[in-house]
Amino acid sequence: MSPVDPKDPKSPKLADFLCFAIYSTNLAYGRAYKPILEKLGLTYPQYIAIVSLWENDGQTVSELGEKLFLESNTLTPILKKLEGMGYLRRQRDPADERHVIVTLTDAGRRLREKGLTMNLVKASGLTPEEFRKMQKGVVTLRDNLIEHAKKNDR
Repeated sequence: MSPVDPKDPKSPKLADFLCFAIYSTNLAYGRAYKPILEKLGLTYPQYIAIVSLWENDGQTVSELGEKLFLESNTLTPILKKLEGMGYLRRQRDPADERHVIVTLTDAGRRLREKGLTMNLVKASGLTPEEFRKMQKGVVTLRDNLIEHAKKNDR
């Protein structure tokens, strides 16, 4: 196999890979959110857990993990930290003690009033319509890749 010639226009470049574009965009989002979240003492994973609970309070840990694409061993420390900060409560489901239900406290609900419903549409440089289309396209891509991976796992 001959070495790749970087001057050959047919040679793949890192910037041509969609996976790298998405990965690096994720990192850029993290940097954009960081100063806002630091003021509240939150990390991005903590933030998305709270947003998910604003949307649907009283989820089980497994429901929340599925929605956030996080395994229980990753999600549990996040929830413990948020509970220690007074933003949520975890308690066993009385109907089935195998399940842990996560609910927001008043302090967790009030985070919404502190401007934690941040929106980076303006920072993206996209119009609101372009932003919505981009978000839908990325979600479709994600869902298709998840479906593909499931088929290959069988």
